[in-house]
Amino acid sequence: MHLQFSRTPGHQFMRIRFSAVVLAAALACSSLATAQAQNAARVYDNGPVWSVAYIETKPGMLNDYMAYLAGPYAGLQEAAKKRGEVLDYKVLSVDSPRDHEPNLILMVQFKNMAVFDRSLAQGEQDNAAVFGSLAASRQSQVKRQDIRVQRGSVLTRELRFIK
Repeated sequence: MHLQFSRTPGHQFMRIRFSAVVLAAALACSSLATAQAQNAARVYDNGPVWSVAYIETKPGMLNDYMAYLAGPYAGLQEAAKKRGEVLDYKVLSVDSPRDHEPNLILMVQFKNMAVFDRSLAQGEQDNAAVFGSLAASRQSQVKRQDIRVQRGSVLTRELRFIK
């Protein structure tokens, strides 16, 4: 399609108006692209990784499970802290959980995702050091099923704002 404008004064005005609209649109697109480029600067960076587990202790078993957490669980976390893999860990109590919902939340703050690349042999070595043997570690894992139910877990990465 070819636009042809006549040389009459009315059409001359239309031609100027059409050119102005095209120019305005081009300038708007240019300004938008510049604004987006300026706003595209990232304001956050990767932070540590959090493992969050949702635990429901069975009726009457909270103290037994807390004893496990204060003993072997804390021992494993402290060993990982000494290696620099774990930065912190927490046990949170949930206020007024409903039936079949967690009453505890276990949170472990890892340095980064690379800590999950440890070999299975290294993990077994840690378990044997805390429990006395791999067989005792496995038996402890089975016994925990008698006192608690894991209701889910998530692995998340903290995003930190760049100052």
